[in-house]
Amino acid sequence: MYYACDEHIELAIDMIIDERELAPIVEKIDENSEMLSTTCSFCENAAIYRVDM
Repeated sequence: MYYACDEHIELAIDMIIDERELAPIVEKIDENSEMLSTTCSFCENAAIYRVDM
């Protein structure tokens, strides 16, 4: 699973496809979610999306 900002969402999707050869599940992190303070897996920006298989 990866967390991604707007800048890295495509990279996260591509990595899941490369690893599993399946389309990932992309969920937008809700503003009221406790995961709101989670950072992007590729930089220090706040994550906006959760990308899972």
